[in-house]
Amino acid sequence: MTTFSDMGVDADIVEALAAKGIVDAFPIQEQTIPLGLPGQDIIGQAKTGTGKTFGFGIPVVQRLGLDPTPGVKALIVVPTRELAVQVYEDMDMLTSNRSTSVVAIYGGKAYEGQIDQLKAGAQIVVGTPGRLIDLNNQRLLDLSNATEVVLDEADKMLDLGFLADIEKIFQKVAPVRHTMLYSATMPGPIVALARRFMSNPIHIRATDPDEGLTQANITHLVYRAHSLDKDEVIARILQAEGRGKTVVFTRTKRAAQRLVDELNDRGFNAGAVHGDMSQEARERSMAAFKAGKKDILIATDVAARGIDVDDVTHVINHTIPDDEKTYLHRAGRTGRAGKTGIAVTFVDWEDLHKWALINRALEFGQPEPVETYSSSPHLYTDLDIPAGTKGRITKAPRTDAVRTVSPARAADAAAEGSGEGGTRRRRRRRSGADSVGSTFAEGGAGSAAAASGDASSAERAADGAGTHDGAGTEHRDGNAAPARRRRRRRGGSGGAAGGAAPAAGA
Repeated sequence: MTTFSDMGVDADIVEALAAKGIVDAFPIQEQTIPLGLPGQDIIGQAKTGTGKTFGFGIPVVQRLGLDPTPGVKALIVVPTRELAVQVYEDMDMLTSNRSTSVVAIYGGKAYEGQIDQLKAGAQIVVGTPGRLIDLNNQRLLDLSNATEVVLDEADKMLDLGFLADIEKIFQKVAPVRHTMLYSATMPGPIVALARRFMSNPIHIRATDPDEGLTQANITHLVYRAHSLDKDEVIARILQAEGRGKTVVFTRTKRAAQRLVDELNDRGFNAGAVHGDMSQEARERSMAAFKAGKKDILIATDVAARGIDVDDVTHVINHTIPDDEKTYLHRAGRTGRAGKTGIAVTFVDWEDLHKWALINRALEFGQPEPVETYSSSPHLYTDLDIPAGTKGRITKAPRTDAVRTVSPARAADAAAEGSGEGGTRRRRRRRSGADSVGSTFAEGGAGSAAAASGDASSAERAADGAGTHDGAGTEHRDGNAAPARRRRRRRGGSGGAAGGAAPAAGA
């Protein structure tokens, strides 16, 4: 294996990489770094997860020098917020032994912090097109001295409709510059973009050997599943032997949130990344997943562009993607950095035609997905799930009678006036002879239980009202409660009945 030192990378950058356990270069890095260091324009064709961030990041950092002057000297444009965060973290690590400052510029977060970093003299900007153009138009971001320009995941830029924005950005940067463009595929508009804005670029294609290795490292399992059974199947897969971090892809953000709620209710430790979450919430969820605080991430496709985690063991497609490119991108979250992985795809009956297209395009040789249920024996053997595994790893909360509740818990609930606390409060009032308290107990506990739609709770409240008081003493007359109800109706005014009881008690 070739080390970064072998390629002439500066010692401080090598040390920063070594501190993270990164010593040997990946194929795309071996081919691009020696060209990028002297300033050769590069078109790097490599899919996500092959180490391309360091392929362009190391030349950018090294070419700026140990102590660059303040102001934006390098611009890295990425298609999504999540990818901006990921690339920012990698660039920040590469510059950890230098005075170079990196700032991430993207939407969904307040302008102030990003502007403050720019004013402080950040030299490397990692950003998404919209926010970059916005700050540039406000004259808060000066790109005219950016001599290092990187366009990452150019094909995704095209898919998201950012091509016009990219052309605007290229017109803002320094006319004489070092440019690197990375893309998993090379559609016509990307080729035209490269010809227009690059100077004699060298095309490096590192996908063939690496892609073959990645495919060999991933086991692809395709099941025809019923939508009502998918949650149960997923819950059992999540208990497979050797399962590590797992990414589950859904088609919609609503489905993502529903699934994360369902899995957490079943006792799993899941987080979500989707468009209905604030940017801060998405970043917290992603950080928790990377750090291992949560081992399951439910994501939609756009949000998943920033999932760059080496130890993902399983990818589950809750719904089949629309095309083979999306399928490969999803599956590529596992089997990274030479490790093995498992990709499971559920195909609904109405989506069989989509699988037929993906199967043909990728030459999987699996024309007919196997009909699979949570009880299917082949599910257990395919995924090494222990026999007898069920789809829940925690017991449901206990809903026993009121008298089993601890005094402390009942007192806490009483402060909220609901559930067990409602009956507890009723008991305290009934321990005296206050008929108003008795009346509240009968109407309050039973009504609250009935309003919640819980018949058994209402029955337990009624039983408790007739048998125990706050001190645990049994009443002699089980008919006392009906007698009080009659007195309240007959009195018309609460004054007579309400006054008689305290007098008797006195």
